[in-house]
Amino acid sequence: MVRDGYIYGLSLLAVAAVLAWATGNWAWSIAPMLLAAFFLWFFRDPERAIPSEPGLIVSPGDGLVTETVSITTPEGPRQRISIFLSVFDVHVNRSPIAGVLTSVHYQKGQYLNAMNPASADQNEQNIATVRGGGIEVTFKQIAGLLARRIVFNMRAGDKVERGQRVGLIKFGSRVNVLLPANAEIRVKVGQRVKGGSSVLAVIKAAAAGGGRS
Repeated sequence: MVRDGYIYGLSLLAVAAVLAWATGNWAWSIAPMLLAAFFLWFFRDPERAIPSEPGLIVSPGDGLVTETVSITTPEGPRQRISIFLSVFDVHVNRSPIAGVLTSVHYQKGQYLNAMNPASADQNEQNIATVRGGGIEVTFKQIAGLLARRIVFNMRAGDKVERGQRVGLIKFGSRVNVLLPANAEIRVKVGQRVKGGSSVLAVIKAAAAGGGRS
């Protein structure tokens, strides 16, 4: 479990105990106990089986694939996959490939509904680019309507492994993944994916690529 789960969960359990003691009525503790159970569940951090085959790009988060599209960036053509994380999904984020973080950029913004494509540009977000094995992948952690904090635990220059935990987004959110143009997409719109274990794409002949969206 993510540390935040213990902080929120245990704090609310303490509130429940105080309310029950102060009022002499356990019914007053039901609401904070339910909230505590929710936070303990929400901040779960399950272990995942990380695929080891070369050239694989795994999902940085759990959720629903809402878009797979080819786009043009200042650095050239790329492919973008968007994943929506509802409040019911695991919100721990993982690195899509092994390599070195070449850049990490946080920007403040709005809190539009994460299902809105405009959220990719206007919402609070953290943009990280990883390069390794001749592959460059950029992924965005995008805050949603309920999300109010993006956590990213790594810095530019740090080495990461495929599927390694790198941060989380609290509550509803979205993750965009920017892939090289020659990546062979392995997911479809409407498909559910799991961070670290679901393969988004494969590059049979690793080639350099990157950029931001």
